[in-house]
Amino acid sequence: MIQAALLALQFLTRAPVTLSGAPDARTQGIAVLFFPLIGILIGLTLAGLSLLLPATTPLLNAALLLAVWVFISGALHLDGLADCADAWIGGHGDRERSLRILEDPASGPVAVSVVVCVLLIKFAALSSIATNAGALLLIPPLTGRALLVAALRFTPYVRRHGLGESMARELPPNAAIVVIAASALLIAWLGSAWTTVAAMLVYLGVIRAAHRCLGGITGDVAGALCELGEASALVTLALFSHGQSNVGL
Repeated sequence: MIQAALLALQFLTRAPVTLSGAPDARTQGIAVLFFPLIGILIGLTLAGLSLLLPATTPLLNAALLLAVWVFISGALHLDGLADCADAWIGGHGDRERSLRILEDPASGPVAVSVVVCVLLIKFAALSSIATNAGALLLIPPLTGRALLVAALRFTPYVRRHGLGESMARELPPNAAIVVIAASALLIAWLGSAWTTVAAMLVYLGVIRAAHRCLGGITGDVAGALCELGEASALVTLALFSHGQSNVGL
């Protein structure tokens, strides 16, 4: 279990984690259950940083928080978002062409535009939340990573012989449902039901597009889902939280 938690931390962050050995397939599947917890840890880091920043510089605070956020994840999910943007536009609905584009490390103008737009939305939403937002900053990272669990639990993984395929295949199905439900309740409690609703809409939209273009999900689709889930959570918090969190840190 500890090995699975460390694998999740290593996989989703730049934390200097060293595993005792190569994780087996079962450990890879169990690691997915820890994804929301990793999101909470990222959120705690952001919340702690926000407490150190002055209330008089909200735009600068938002920029610093976003930069740290991207650094912690190593831009892993932004890379997936960029690849998906290129594949879904450039693939023209052809599955094999879309998969080939996903394998191309280069990013086209569509990818750059989408990534910039998502980062701008995140920045604007962050600047709209009170500087000492407390537990509100736990919600977006938790939301994005809970959606990863849902995607790996309910959607076919179309790439074979990769880490993502092992995670999806070995993910304990009943435990995954419990983790998803607990995450949804925690998100609604810390923020509002609107955040949960927005996350569900993002999930349905991304998974529908992935089914239409690819027949299922890949690691890039999971990354795009995480980024868009985080953005949707930030937007709903900015619109409905009125600068107040239900729980303080």
